[in-house]
Amino acid sequence: MGVLSNRIEREGLIPGDHIYSWRSSYIYAHHGIYVGDGMVIHFTRAAGQEIGTGTVLDQLFFSSSPSNTGTPCERCGDQRRLHGVIISCLDCFLAGGNLYLFCYSVTPAFFLTKARGGTCTLAASDLPDVVIHRARYLLDNNGFGMYCLFKNNCEDFAIYCKTGLLVETTFSVGRSGQISSLSAALTAIASSPLQFLTTSASGLMVVATGMYCVGRFVSDIGIRRDVNKIPVETLVAQMCMGESRTTAT
Repeated sequence: MGVLSNRIEREGLIPGDHIYSWRSSYIYAHHGIYVGDGMVIHFTRAAGQEIGTGTVLDQLFFSSSPSNTGTPCERCGDQRRLHGVIISCLDCFLAGGNLYLFCYSVTPAFFLTKARGGTCTLAASDLPDVVIHRARYLLDNNGFGMYCLFKNNCEDFAIYCKTGLLVETTFSVGRSGQISSLSAALTAIASSPLQFLTTSASGLMVVATGMYCVGRFVSDIGIRRDVNKIPVETLVAQMCMGESRTTAT
């Protein structure tokens, strides 16, 4: 495991690890927390509804639902219709993909060498027993809210379990590196000031790359200021309170 790849063998897993597996030819990844005994707790939306837009786009992504095809797993059963925080065996979680380890407490230099987001963060991880407690508590109470690709996805869940950090800003793009990378890329491409900074194609590429790196860096949960450490019990209580108010209205 290093700069080029975060791939790890199953034998190297430790309970409390944040793991992920790439989907659809490395377009995006699914994340979860390994809790030991070959099991992973992760945040999902039912098959064909992973984006949560209520449009045809929901049918294009099958990132988080185990047992999408073939015979249901003997250990997990048929989990295609499950949503929220669930527990699956490692085979169902990987869905035929390779296993990767998400890195914490990386240096700024290492972070920037990872051109693809959703693989590491500058934030520090808490101790494994704390991480597992958060994951299991959210599993028992299904307390991570509604799945949303852009604001509340599987990577957000895993990062919260590892760090206890939540973004306070209402209109945040979320905590996940994958979405931060997408946002940074779109900003770099669409920013009109670029045309005034350089007239050459190579210069434009350098400026766009620089803006992309800066965008990723300032969006990382380990450096941004609009985050707060929230106990998992408090998070679940707040979720339940919000659901009660919604039902009452």
